[in-house]
Amino acid sequence: MYYSGIIIVDYYREQTDIILKSIIESNININISIFYEKQDTYRVIKELTYHIGNVGLEAKSAHENRQDIDIVTSTYGDAKYIRREMQVNNEEMYYLYTYLIVYAENKNELEYLINKVEGIAQSKGLQTRRANFRQEEIYKSCLPIMENDKLIKNMAKRNILTSSLISTYPFISSTIFDEEGIFIGTNIYNQSLVFIDRYNTEKYKNANICIFGTSGAGKSFYTKLLILRYRLMGIKQYIIDPEREYVSLSKKLMGTRVIIGPNSNTYINILDIRKESIEDGENGYLATKIGKLIGFFDLIFGELNEEEKALIEEKLIETYKEKNINFDDTSLYKKENKKNIFKNQKDMPILEDLYNILKKDKKTEKFAIKLIPFVKGSMKFFNHQSNIELKNELIIADIYELGEENLKYGMYLFTDIFWDKIKENRKEKKAIYLDEIWRLIGVTSNKNVASFIYKIFKTIRKYGGSSVAITQDISDLFSLEDGIYGKSILNNSNIKTFFALEEENIKVLSEYANLSEKEKIEIKSLKRGECLMFVGEDHILTKIECSEEEYEIIKGEKKHV
Repeated sequence: MYYSGIIIVDYYREQTDIILKSIIESNININISIFYEKQDTYRVIKELTYHIGNVGLEAKSAHENRQDIDIVTSTYGDAKYIRREMQVNNEEMYYLYTYLIVYAENKNELEYLINKVEGIAQSKGLQTRRANFRQEEIYKSCLPIMENDKLIKNMAKRNILTSSLISTYPFISSTIFDEEGIFIGTNIYNQSLVFIDRYNTEKYKNANICIFGTSGAGKSFYTKLLILRYRLMGIKQYIIDPEREYVSLSKKLMGTRVIIGPNSNTYINILDIRKESIEDGENGYLATKIGKLIGFFDLIFGELNEEEKALIEEKLIETYKEKNINFDDTSLYKKENKKNIFKNQKDMPILEDLYNILKKDKKTEKFAIKLIPFVKGSMKFFNHQSNIELKNELIIADIYELGEENLKYGMYLFTDIFWDKIKENRKEKKAIYLDEIWRLIGVTSNKNVASFIYKIFKTIRKYGGSSVAITQDISDLFSLEDGIYGKSILNNSNIKTFFALEEENIKVLSEYANLSEKEKIEIKSLKRGECLMFVGEDHILTKIECSEEEYEIIKGEKKHV
């Protein structure tokens, strides 16, 4: 390897940015060494006072030369400022020394890189000098042995106050590296690695993720990559799949795929009350279930007013009463082999039971009519007792067969089931993935359903869980109630991942996310597989990376290098 050294000999009089930020973010093989030498405060103030007195006299005698008096006045003002900061604000004076060493495999490349570093430095107001005939000294000064060689010190020495040391801080957010995290990709600017541990409660407020991007931008591949890597870590994951995108992944990762639709033999009963729906020590199985069912029937019957909700609740209570289930939680248990066990799926009412009760009352007859497709018509697969057990650590809910108009019913059904699974054990890490989430919190949904989804995002942290919102329809996401639910989910996601978006969607997103003008341009020009990540307070442009084996598992074909 060849190396060459550069000494920073001067800076802008005033700096508004981190001095070395542009150099650190460049993809150049470089070592930076910064020395700070604290000075004796009493001696510095004494010398400054003497200097101020002399400069004051010079200013009076230099009135004939305008150029001289401007320089003298500037120096005089700086000296008075430094003395005031040290005396009034308890600042301290340091000497600052900054050295750079650039490495390359041949001399031509080294010369190119040296010129590049000098250009970057000069664009940020840093004056540099090559360490000609002092290469050995600057090399030693850049080793981690705390040796600031005397032969180069005088050239690099500049004074700085304590508060200004911030601008020399070199450890900027050019990467995210969580020790227990999974590999996400590389920083686009400097190729540093990005590792994120979204379950790190000490660092992140929650483990929720938003993944936004236009079709073909790479959001689905990224989501599958997350599922694959967390599967290897034994984390329970539940995916709602409206587009049948996860079939191959489910097979290769030995997950359970649950299909509901006209051609399916698997059934899930929306009226099921599951033991895990409330935690141990809590009460209110039926009350909790009725609250969720009101949201579901809101989707079927349209937005219900308070009187209609009360009527539906009354009929639901009657439906469960016929199965000997009431607000007393002990009614959910039965004796079997002299033991109290929780009632199973066959002990639960189905939609037809509710339908029969609704049609008996003229006040609710109109609701019974709307239930006909779910009881006797094209959607009658909803009118069955559940016949599946969900025990796998990876469960994929395939609702593709429901068709565009009916997807929201399937999404709500599985969200309800998965939410109960999430609450089963607070100590276990788990995640729920809501693909095309706009269907549940957008204009085609309603306030009850959207509030349920928002509740999941807000409280899932308490159960050791993570909610993942995935969508390409940004405008639809913020279409219900002036975007209040979309905004709430965005704000309750500590990790936000933006793949390439159309300009119209970027405009909508910028109203609800803290995007700078530069970031708006970056999102629009991102290539496939590239994204802008907001991880806590850090914003970082990332290229999603995977191994050949991972690519083959997700895509079903070999990776082209």
